[in-house]
Amino acid sequence: MIELLHIDCMEYMATLPDKAFDLAIVDPPYGIDINTSGRLVKEKGWDYKDWDKYTPTPAYFKELKRISVNQIIWGGNYFSLPPTRCFVIWDKEQPEDVSFAGCEMAWTSFDESAKIFRQRPQGDIRIHPTQKPIRLYKWLLKNYAKKGDRILDTHLGSGSSAIAAYDGGFDFVGCEIDADYYAAALKRFNVHKQQLVLL
Repeated sequence: MIELLHIDCMEYMATLPDKAFDLAIVDPPYGIDINTSGRLVKEKGWDYKDWDKYTPTPAYFKELKRISVNQIIWGGNYFSLPPTRCFVIWDKEQPEDVSFAGCEMAWTSFDESAKIFRQRPQGDIRIHPTQKPIRLYKWLLKNYAKKGDRILDTHLGSGSSAIAAYDGGFDFVGCEIDADYYAAALKRFNVHKQQLVLL
């Protein structure tokens, strides 16, 4: 079952028992105010939104750890998290002279070796400034989830995680507080499901 919720993730997590999810794969705000980027505002004409102006509070990470057995947290290098040997790098395979990040790091709770996923951020229609590829989420689920696991994404964004979970047969809940992003993610997810039906 896939559930996409237009809700504040803190409100949702407060309703959950301990360890309600097997794995949380989340991409919270990094606090870099990405929507002030000239590349997004001037070149792409995106409207300014201030959701990335601040990082989540310590209460967010405490709740996330309470309600999930394991966690994968994108932007782990921006937050005060304990050391981990199992960090994940998304190598965007970009030229070295680009002005934006050539890779992103995720902190994980797993006691395994670090891994790298390589893919240029292309192919998907972009509906969110920090959108990540569906293939990246499929790779994460393949490497860190087991059949029957329940998956949570507290910051649904573009819905890539939901599509990957759907294709992989996982139970999934995604939360998104922004009405515009929620509507776009829901539409993207439903279009994907319909395309699979037609195939």
